[in-house]
Amino acid sequence: MRFPLRLKFFVFAALLAVVPLAMVGQNLTRLTRDELKSAANEDLTTVAANLRTAFDSTFEGRWLTPLTVIRNGVDSTALGVAQKVSLLTLGLQELPRVVALQLSIEGSDLPILVTNEAFAARLTRAGLDPVQVLATPPDLIKAIEGTGQYGRPVVGRIEATGDWLATLALPLTSTIAGRQVTMAAKIDLSILGDMVRRHPFAQRGEITVIDHAGRTVLGEDVRLLTDRRIVASVMPLIVASARADALEPYTRPEGTAMLGAYAFPDWFPWAVVTELSEKSAYAVVNAITRQILLVGLLGFAIAGAGALVFARRLTRPILDIGAVAERVGAGDFTARAGDTRRRDEIGDLARRFNQMIAELAERLELMKFVSHGTLSAIQSVREGGMHRGGERRRVSVIFTDIRGYTEFAESVPPERVIEALNSYFDVQADIVEANRGDVDKFIGDALVAVFDGDGMERRAVACGVEITAGLALLLEEHPEYNLHVGIGIASGEVVMGAMGAHDRMDFTVLGSTVNRAARLCGRARPDQVLVDQTTRDAAGELERVTFSPLDPLPLKGYARPVPVFLAQRAAAPTTDPAARA
Repeated sequence: MRFPLRLKFFVFAALLAVVPLAMVGQNLTRLTRDELKSAANEDLTTVAANLRTAFDSTFEGRWLTPLTVIRNGVDSTALGVAQKVSLLTLGLQELPRVVALQLSIEGSDLPILVTNEAFAARLTRAGLDPVQVLATPPDLIKAIEGTGQYGRPVVGRIEATGDWLATLALPLTSTIAGRQVTMAAKIDLSILGDMVRRHPFAQRGEITVIDHAGRTVLGEDVRLLTDRRIVASVMPLIVASARADALEPYTRPEGTAMLGAYAFPDWFPWAVVTELSEKSAYAVVNAITRQILLVGLLGFAIAGAGALVFARRLTRPILDIGAVAERVGAGDFTARAGDTRRRDEIGDLARRFNQMIAELAERLELMKFVSHGTLSAIQSVREGGMHRGGERRRVSVIFTDIRGYTEFAESVPPERVIEALNSYFDVQADIVEANRGDVDKFIGDALVAVFDGDGMERRAVACGVEITAGLALLLEEHPEYNLHVGIGIASGEVVMGAMGAHDRMDFTVLGSTVNRAARLCGRARPDQVLVDQTTRDAAGELERVTFSPLDPLPLKGYARPVPVFLAQRAAAPTTDPAARA
């Protein structure tokens, strides 16, 4: 008779449930309450300290240190005003959350100001003047200079948008027209607010950032919390620039008993306050009743004996299946689970597990015959299976074709032809994958690869140039092949999807972009990479790659000659100082 595994676990759990815990019930309740209180207090102090550290490290690492580097560059006497403005613009592009950089010249009300375009547009949509909001006024710079608080953030809020900005100033030693120059920066502090809102502790407690007046900061609105005793405790410490983290239990005006802790960031005049109600902090400890004690005493002997019997029968086959799973995870698809003859869930599990291993081995082999795009399309299909059709996508397409392949195939045995062809495809496929491309198909001695996503044109061009270099190394190892490739690259819209018959489909790309890449490949001479105008424009400047414009080529299917560029590896820069001079 079949004895279900579910029933076995139920019997085992029921026996363990009657263990006589009632004897220590009251002590357990008291100890548990004390431990939970200690854990809650530690959690409160840890969260406050971690946020304090996160605020300081974010300010120093993301903003102050990079801005100091930019200040040092701008401070160079070798740079003119135009170069200094360019350095500010480049720095603004590279620094996250810095929305404005400016150079303020002593005695001038017209600073040199560079702003983040996206943030400025947001201010404009709110009806604000970005220059007026993001410019640091001379009186604020004077105030910072007077207190010597260079590098210290001065925090303010834009009422119309709710954004919190920090202003910091760094003096320059160089001058412009003999006048003192100060670099100022405006920093969007929303990342700090996100740290508070997204912290896991915020799901069960409260995290509040308080300024010296007892007001909340970094939130969408400002609240005054001076009626809370813990806030009243931290306000004078902020004013006195004290940094003594502490833990404080208290009761709110409405009578809620609370546990609280606070910590003070070094770079901001704030306190990070964490709060948790005692009701949430203390887990409810269920009283162990007299009835449970009696049942536990009666069942203790049965549970002890039953645990010994069932533990072995239940755990041994599960551990065996786990060992087989580890072997499969390591790539051994010959491993099989035992206990397939058992008439319970373990036997069912072993049989299904063995069937799964066999199917995984088959699928692993099948994956070698399809592209990544095909796999992704199949995995994304919901109910109903794969359907024919496609969607418009913007991609870069590479065609490569082996030159001299026909003559080579006629002059050597077929086995040698396959060996050489596979060697060429191995090199090309590895380079395509390294550049985050997808091999779409192999057509005879030709390869088709697709690149999509950010920087696809740059990656496609780099891939083409690397293929010529990689195959040159292959020829050094096997000069007897004497095979070269011509490569064509085109970018634009294609139709990507499943195409073919109902029962035999191919997931591929079609369109004029694909045809243009194939035509360019056909016109490319051995070891040449021909690139169309769209790819060249989008690729921009690539390290170690040069583009040479060629005469427009007449291509089949095009009414006018097509502009073409030759992409090739640039010569490595010399390391000889005399040569560079």
